[in-house]
Amino acid sequence: MVNTTYKWRETTRSLGRRQRAFTLIEVLVVISVIATLLAILMPALGVARSRAQELVCRSNLRQILIASASYATEYNDFYVPAASDMWDNAGLQRWHGTRDNLDEPFDPLRGPLAGYVTDGQIKECPAAVDFVAEQDWNTNFERGCGGYGYNMTYIGSRLWEKSVDDLDAFKNAYWRTTHATEISMPCETLMFGDAAMCADGRSLMEYSFAEPPFTVYSGQPITSFYMSPSLHFRHRGHVNVGWADGHVWSREMADFKGKNAYGVDSSASKLGWFEPVDNTPFDLQ
Repeated sequence: MVNTTYKWRETTRSLGRRQRAFTLIEVLVVISVIATLLAILMPALGVARSRAQELVCRSNLRQILIASASYATEYNDFYVPAASDMWDNAGLQRWHGTRDNLDEPFDPLRGPLAGYVTDGQIKECPAAVDFVAEQDWNTNFERGCGGYGYNMTYIGSRLWEKSVDDLDAFKNAYWRTTHATEISMPCETLMFGDAAMCADGRSLMEYSFAEPPFTVYSGQPITSFYMSPSLHFRHRGHVNVGWADGHVWSREMADFKGKNAYGVDSSASKLGWFEPVDNTPFDLQ
């Protein structure tokens, strides 16, 4: 009688264990549900991460705008030069830093804005841009700007003046800059923006300037050809822009097709302009 009872209990426990275990089909169903949920959530998480990066980028641009305004306050309302040595000793002086030779990165602690930004450095854009890391000047000639470009043509120089029509005038125009009162509509004048450049059709390099669509000669845009676009639409097809009045907002990439000075299809690298594709968002009028 004892053995019979014992066997009955063991049989009951064995059946209970079998009843509590998952079948293969149940495991596969659970895995399928989890995979479906991940497929639904991952794009949403990616968008959330991208939006967070965009907000941090805007914060960085605001800090640069504040630094630029602070610089102007101390220099009789003239803005920081974009590249004061562009003509005679090109490549050693920039708005974001200074370097002693072309094959080293710009040192932000020696730059003209060093005393006006946190830690003396221009913060890097948090977007996952795979910028070229090589030190050679030929493949990375603007390294150190953090992924942001400055409106050199109209604000960081005086290339826009009618009197800039000979060699001496060009030399002087790079270290002389625009006065704050010369910007008639600051809320509609681009000062800084997300920037990059592509020279090989594959990789991006940091680039210090936000180029307008047309070069300017003797005060007039030359509309017979386009400049190499440097605004980088890295935030889900949008570029963050810091305007001369201090506000930051994003703009959508315009439908622009064309090759840059290196023969590269810029739009394939998310480089271009926003509407209108002319100099009006850059100029002083």
